[in-house]
Amino acid sequence: MESESESGAAADTPPLETLSFHGDEEIIEVVELDPGPPDPADDLAQEMEDVDFEEEEEEEGNEEGWVLEPQEGVVGSMEGPDDSEVTFALHSASVFCVSLDPKTNTLAVTGGEDDKAFVWRLSDGELLFECAGHKDSVTCAGFSHDSTLVATGDMSGLLKVWQVDTKEEVWSFEAGDLEWMEWHPRAPVLLAGTADGNTWMWKVPNGDCKTFQGPNCPATCGRVLPDGKRAVVGYEDGTIRIWDLKQGSPIHVLKGTEGHQGPLTCVATNQDGSLILTGSVDCQAKLVSATTGKVVGVFRPETVATQPSLGEGEESESNSVESLGFCSVMPLAAVGYLDGTLAIYDLATQTLRHQCQHQSGIVQLLWEAGTAVVYTCSLDGIVRLWDARTGRLLTDYRGHTAEILDFALSKDASLVVTTSGDHKAKVFCVQRPDR
Repeated sequence: MESESESGAAADTPPLETLSFHGDEEIIEVVELDPGPPDPADDLAQEMEDVDFEEEEEEEGNEEGWVLEPQEGVVGSMEGPDDSEVTFALHSASVFCVSLDPKTNTLAVTGGEDDKAFVWRLSDGELLFECAGHKDSVTCAGFSHDSTLVATGDMSGLLKVWQVDTKEEVWSFEAGDLEWMEWHPRAPVLLAGTADGNTWMWKVPNGDCKTFQGPNCPATCGRVLPDGKRAVVGYEDGTIRIWDLKQGSPIHVLKGTEGHQGPLTCVATNQDGSLILTGSVDCQAKLVSATTGKVVGVFRPETVATQPSLGEGEESESNSVESLGFCSVMPLAAVGYLDGTLAIYDLATQTLRHQCQHQSGIVQLLWEAGTAVVYTCSLDGIVRLWDARTGRLLTDYRGHTAEILDFALSKDASLVVTTSGDHKAKVFCVQRPDR
């Protein structure tokens, strides 16, 4: 279906600026509405309706499907024990992405090189429905904040959204070649970055659209800040922009020495949105104040104690920041490098606290909520849990026969869901003696 741009929006459909984002206990206004007590019925008719964030009872998806028993993996170089509880094996090529539904953490959506995406149940691997219609590798997938919608995006820029309970497609749009996609944390609003430098924002499913024009190079990574009013986007030319989602204009632009000297690979924010961490192929991680737009710290790989030698002339080409994130309970940040180094930095002193070495490159890292435990997945097909206070390896989980390409962690940290080049997604039950 067509998505109207700002300039072509129907006269009775006000632009996205009028959207109000409701939190669970407070309302965060993107823009003040006209004063006075408007009639609620008129609001729905005259303005883009407010989004209600009160949780509704979610119907159990108990439709017909089948249980997928763990199967033999694709022949590879990482044969060994399988610690997983459930294996989802409907993909016929590498599985690039996974996301869990945030409301119940009972469903997963995965997308792969086979141009397919599936929504399935974590407890037994039962397929709920296929997100059909993609004609290129599905590289992005995720659930809306309330788990009622699921979005999938492929490399060509085709984005589709389904309603989870009815399994029906409710929206689609063709943008440029897709780099990243993310749901707004409080509203049915989808953001995506494309290779032409644009960042797109849509109200789903009515399709009201806004674009944020970046430099003439790919918008390689992005994240909506926790306040729901701003987004930070990184670009291939090393620049960083903090966008005002209401005004559609950049609040801060970091370039030159303030930006990176290579394409950005990842971006993260801390819990209250006051700090942003950016990573790049230049091997630097930059700590940025979201309020002032100023760089307040730089973490460089040379501050990491002995880096493994990668061969003459190889290091600059071979190493990069692949993933990063903030601890929610201590002033710590983790940076994962392609050379296998996990660096834990103390934000207060901006010093290296621990260095945890992997035998192969880190693909992604995630902090466990409410603890100082950081999870990593890597090219050797293993998930590892690290105590960031001590730098000690707590445990690891094995079962894939190829590299892990993405992973997700349930809110209570009881499940890790991984996707891999072995065409499988796996569910691991996390057991730790300290819990």
